[in-house]
Order: sequence, then structure tokens, then C-alpha cells
Amino acid sequence: MRNALTIAFTGLLLFQAKAGAEEWNKHWTVGPKPELHIVAGDASVQVEAGEENAIDATVKTHGYSIGPSGVRIVEHQSGNRVDLEIREPSMHFSFGMHSIRVEVRVPRELAAEIHTGDGSIVLHGLHGALRVDTGDGSIQGEDLDGSLTAHSGDGSVHMRGRFDSLELHTQDGSVEVQAFRGSRMSSDWKVETGDGSVHLALPHDLSADVELQTGDGSIHLDLPVTVNGMRSEHELRGKLNGGGPLLRVRTGDGSIAVNSI
Repeated sequence: MRNALTIAFTGLLLFQAKAGAEEWNKHWTVGPKPELHIVAGDASVQVEAGEENAIDATVKTHGYSIGPSGVRIVEHQSGNRVDLEIREPSMHFSFGMHSIRVEVRVPRELAAEIHTGDGSIVLHGLHGALRVDTGDGSIQGEDLDGSLTAHSGDGSVHMRGRFDSLELHTQDGSVEVQAFRGSRMSSDWKVETGDGSVHLALPHDLSADVELQTGDGSIHLDLPVTVNGMRSEHELRGKLNGGGPLLRVRTGDGSIAVNSI
């Protein structure tokens, strides 16, 4: 019995060594303004803008092998759309740390949908319609342009860019937004966190109806808002530059700060 256990344990160690770190790469040629759809399981995802009409993906694993008995990668291209799905093994016997990281380089102008169950999402230099969500991880964006919808079950959300449409939500984490000059509200904006602070930096000429609400925290406003109706320590409603689409900011437990960029 002891020999059998020793052989099994040795086999697991050999499997772990074999699955220490592996890498997968793929190149797709696309036209202008492609579509990218990623379902990443529990992997972290980074998407960065490049200069070519191409999408290049790299999947890096640690503690997992890549293949039929390990991490499976399903990819498909249909015209100007690329789909990438990462599937973890249903059974995993490796000891120690294990992780999956997806790195994608894309044209600057694109539409993207990114989903991960347990991992962070980082976006850089993307222009277009973006929809991202993670069950448990932070979301960060730099030099974005266009419309953005981002949801996290448990993690902070930090975004910088020029926005036309904005919807950000996290159950537990801080939210920070810097909306660059030139941002315009083509529809209502919504920024929410269940437990965390919210900090918004907005263009001084942004026109909006403003609704700020916190369950347990203060509100700091450094913009010329005409108060319309309720104003208290935990709630404020008013108009910014004559009013416009609704800017709704809510936090269950945390402060709200809004200032000019």
C-alpha cells in the first residue's frame, strides 16, 4: 500500500513539474474596427491597443499544462470577429500556485466583450464600445475612448479616458473615474459600489442632471451644481451646466467626491 501511495505521489509531482509554465500564441488578421469576445474562465486578462490590423493573443499558464488534459483554448474567427475561450481542467492535482494570464494586442478601434470568473481585467488604449465583467477581480482602464460598461463582483474599478457612455458597478471596492475633456453624455451615466468610496473627475463643461447618494459617508462636490430638490449629508440632486442626461452615483458605505479635471 505504501509503495502504491509513493508511486501515485511521485506521479503527481511529475505532473506538476510538467505543468510548471506553458505558453500559447495565436495571430488573426482582421479589418478595421473588429469585434473581440473573450470568455476567460478564471484567468486574468489584459487587452492593449497596437497599430496593426491584427489581433495577437498569448495565454500563459503556471501550474497548468495547455492541452486536452489541462487548460483548453477554443478560438474561432468569423469575418471581422474573433472569439477566444479559456477552459480550466475539471480536475486539477497540481500543488502550489497556479494561474492563467491572457494577453491580447488589438487594433485601437474595436468593439470588445470580456468575461472572467475570477481574475483582473486591464484595458489600455482602446477606442470603441467596451463591455467587461469579472466575478472577483479589479478592473482598470487607461486611455479609453467611447462607451464603457464594467461590472465586478468584488474588486476596485479605476478608469481614465474620454467617455460618451459610462456604467460602472462593483459590489465591494472603490471606484475612480477621470473623464477627460471632450467627454459627452450621450446617455445616462451610472457609477455604483456596494461598499467603497467613489471619486469622479469630470470636465468643467460637462452638462448633466446629478444625483449623488451614499448610505454611510460624506459628499464632496467641487463643481458649480445648481441644487434642485434634496440636499443633505448623504444625498444631493442638482444640475451641472444647465442639466442633461442623468449622472447617478451611489455607494452603500463610503464617501463620494466629484471635482473638475
